[in-house]
Amino acid sequence: MPNYRRIFVPGGDYVFTVNLLGRQQTLLIDRIDLLRSAYGSVQSRHPFETVAISILPDHLHGIWHLRAMLMITIATRSSRGL
Repeated sequence: MPNYRRIFVPGGDYVFTVNLLGRQQTLLIDRIDLLRSAYGSVQSRHPFETVAISILPDHLHGIWHLRAMLMITIATRSSRGL
């Protein structure tokens, strides 16, 4: 696994790409309700701004303005629903 160097700055803009483990799956659009629920739950507890988001069947791209790093929390909550 690559060891990327990342700079985490509260209040910064971050570009994310999140892939499903099985790239042939379509869970992100088949179960969009779980993603919306997890997204809303995290956003209500840890406010952040969605600058842009693109949700595809097997991955998503997003640009978020974050006060803290929250992507792990969103991913965890989405996965628990499956």
